[in-house]
Amino acid sequence: MRISVFTEPHRGASYEDQLRFARHAERCGYDAFLRADHYRAMGDDPALPGPTDAWLTLAALARETSRIRLGTLVTSATFRLPGPLAIMVAQVDQMSGGRVELGIGAGWYEREHTAYGIPFPSVSERFDRLTEQLEIVTGLWRTPPGAGFSYTGEHYQLVDAPALPKPVQHPGPPVIVGGRGAKRTPDLAARYADEFNMPFTPVGQTAAAYERVREACDAAGRAESGRQPLTLSAGIVVAVGRTDAEARHRAAPLHRPSALPPEDAVVGSPAQLVDRIGEFAAIGASRVHLRLIDLADLDHLELIAAAVLPQLDGPQ
Repeated sequence: MRISVFTEPHRGASYEDQLRFARHAERCGYDAFLRADHYRAMGDDPALPGPTDAWLTLAALARETSRIRLGTLVTSATFRLPGPLAIMVAQVDQMSGGRVELGIGAGWYEREHTAYGIPFPSVSERFDRLTEQLEIVTGLWRTPPGAGFSYTGEHYQLVDAPALPKPVQHPGPPVIVGGRGAKRTPDLAARYADEFNMPFTPVGQTAAAYERVREACDAAGRAESGRQPLTLSAGIVVAVGRTDAEARHRAAPLHRPSALPPEDAVVGSPAQLVDRIGEFAAIGASRVHLRLIDLADLDHLELIAAAVLPQLDGPQ
């Protein structure tokens, strides 16, 4: 079981806060540091000092860490054009020595789009654009050196792109697609992704999503095409402590009003988190992303590293 930490800097975190957290996670033995890609907080709190751009942050972290993997959960397809996004991620992959992962989704939080003048089309169009972005980004990375890449879609057109720079990882950084959608999301994961992530939902609901994704992989002929099996991962909101009072203190931000849908958090002891991870492993998950709320709370990282990671099989 691979264990990564997932953070939400839009809640209020500077670059220095994120650097401190990522370096500490690396020292503690976590597999990856992933961050959300949002430009404003989900509630009325201004979340000072304000947002930080996901890929600018990851580029800097790529040069200031050495082992831990780095990525997004998830980049919004509404924020960046697919050609520049492919260049951006490939460059950060080079800067990190091949440690980058691209989580990408259709985008959903209208308020941040209107706040910063970002177009926010209908759900259907956002998923159409996401489909084309996945086709373009992965296509650019897979284009052989010296060859060009062209694409004609409804929303994006590329003409003889040189498909450079090339990422270190071949054929490209792992792509993560996830979410609670029952139709288009499983199909996109089966066709384009290396990992399907079900975020912050109960085990039973996650198991049903995994089954839909397995069916989509069969329908897409993923195994017959020779592609690697899709990694299944789960997100867990975590607030654990050495005492019940400490866990409740860490869980306090979960009770603030937010635009996020209901989430199934683990609030309690490290043993409860071990049990929950075991439940996800039993339904096929081989990776878990732990959402830790407070980037200043390095003790939370240390507690999980000391009391949870040693009880899990496989390298961290």
